[in-house]
Amino acid sequence: MAIDFIYPQYEIVRNQQRCITCRACERQCANEVHTYLEDDDIMISDEYKCVNCHRCVSICPTKALKIVKSDHTFKENSNWTNEAIYEIYRQASSGGVLLSSMGNPKPFPIYWDKMLINASQVTNPSIDPLREPMETRTYLGQKPVKIQRDENGKIINNLAPQLKLDVPVLFSAMSYGAISYNAHESLARAARELGTFYNTGEGGLHKDFYKYGENTIVQVASGRFGVHKEYLNAGAALEIKIGQGAKPGIGGHLPGNKIVDDISKTRMIPEGSDAISPAPHHDIYSIEDLRQLVFSLKEATEYKKPVIVKIAAVHNIAAIASGIARSGADIIAIDGFRGGTGAAPTRIRDNVGIPIELALASVDERLRREGIRGSVSLIVGGSIRNSADVVKAIALGADAVYIGTAALLALGCHLCRSCQSGLCNWGIATQRPDLVKRLNPELGYKRLVNLVNGWNHEIMEMMGGMGINSIEALRGNRLMLRGVGLTQKELDILGINHAGE
Repeated sequence: MAIDFIYPQYEIVRNQQRCITCRACERQCANEVHTYLEDDDIMISDEYKCVNCHRCVSICPTKALKIVKSDHTFKENSNWTNEAIYEIYRQASSGGVLLSSMGNPKPFPIYWDKMLINASQVTNPSIDPLREPMETRTYLGQKPVKIQRDENGKIINNLAPQLKLDVPVLFSAMSYGAISYNAHESLARAARELGTFYNTGEGGLHKDFYKYGENTIVQVASGRFGVHKEYLNAGAALEIKIGQGAKPGIGGHLPGNKIVDDISKTRMIPEGSDAISPAPHHDIYSIEDLRQLVFSLKEATEYKKPVIVKIAAVHNIAAIASGIARSGADIIAIDGFRGGTGAAPTRIRDNVGIPIELALASVDERLRREGIRGSVSLIVGGSIRNSADVVKAIALGADAVYIGTAALLALGCHLCRSCQSGLCNWGIATQRPDLVKRLNPELGYKRLVNLVNGWNHEIMEMMGGMGINSIEALRGNRLMLRGVGLTQKELDILGINHAGE
C-alpha cells in the first residue's frame, strides 16, 4: 500500500565487475538480503531487510560490496525529520510499540569529551609506569570507618567481603538468552584471565560456567529467573537489579523464540515462553524493603559475598544512592542513559534517564557530604568507550566501571542495533546454532583480554602523566579534570573547574 511505503534506510552497492557470484553473502546473511538469480548468473539484494551489520562486506572475497546510507529524503524539515516521519508511518500501520536495541544514539552532550585530564610538569614530576610502581588494582566493597585494635594492639580484621580487581574494569550484565552461549563463555574466560568479573545478567548461570564462579557476579532481577541457592553461592558477588540505563523504570522482556533448550533450563521457565521481568520488584517498595532483600541474600550466602544494587541514572539519583548506601548494600552500580540493551521501547531508550557523568558526580558528592562514601563502592556504566573515559570516571568518584557495548564490539559486534531480532550475524545476540558458532570463544576471549590490557596500559600512562601511581589516589580526585565548553551549572554538578583555571 502506497501510504505505508518507506524507502530502505541503506543501499547495497555491488560492483558487478568484481562480483564472482560465489554466493558467500547469501550464505552468511541471516536476514536473507542476498539472492542468486541462476538464469542471469547475478546476485541481487533486498535492501529492505538490510540492517547494515557489515557481515557481507567483511566476508566478500573480492570486496565487491559496500553499504551506504540512502540519500532518499522527504522535503527538508528540521522538525519533522525522515526518522520522525518513518516512525509515525510504522506505528500508524501496526499500532505497536517501537523497539530498539543498544544505547541511546541521539546527539546529547557526551561529557567525557568535554573534560580534559591534567598532567604534571616541573614541580610535581610525572611517573614513568615502565620503570616505577603503578597500581591499577582496586577493591570493591564496604570499607571500615576506623581501624580497630584488640587489647594487645593488633588490628582487628573488620573488613567486609571485597571484590579484588586487577584492573578497574568489569564486564556488565548481559543475560544468557539476550547474548549467546559463546559470548558468555568469552566474557567468563576473559574475566578469569584479567583478574576481574563478568555479570550473568538476569538470565541465570549456565551449568557449564559455574567453574568461573570466582570471577562471576550473579544477578537477581524482578523475574528471579534462574535464582536458587546454588546459583547465589556460585558467584563472587550478588547484584540486585533495580533498573538499567537503557530503560529506567520498566522491566525486561526476552521473547519466547529465544527461550530454547538450555536457556529454558537455565532460567527455569518453559521452552518457548516469554521471559518477562516486571518493572518493580514486588517485594521492594521502600529502602527498608530493599534492606530486607540485601540481608536475605547475605544470609543465604553466609555473609561471605558483597551485594551490589544496580540502578539507572535518573534525576534524583543522589538521594536514591544515599538510601541504598544505608540499606546494607556493599556496592552501588549506576547505569547511564547511553547504556546498551538487547531490546527497549525506543521512546524510553531515547528520552528517559540522564548522562552517567552527571549522575556519578552528584552521587559521589552527596555520599561524601553525608559522610558515608566509605560505606559503599561505586561502579558506573553506560557507554564507557575507552581508557580515557575510565580515568575520568574514577576521577569523578567511581571505584570501577562496567563495560558492555565496548566488550561486544571487541567480540565483533558492528552496532547494527537489531539485537531484538535474534538474527545477529556475528553470533553474539542470537540463539540460532548456525549463527552462534560464528563467534569462536577461543578467539573472542583473547580479543577481550587484549582490549582490557590495552586500556590498562593507557590508564597507567595517563596516571603517570598526572603524577599519580595508584587508582586509590585517582578516585574522586577532581582536581585532575578540567571542563571545556561547559556551562557554569554543568561545571558545578561535575565538581570541576574550567580549563585555564
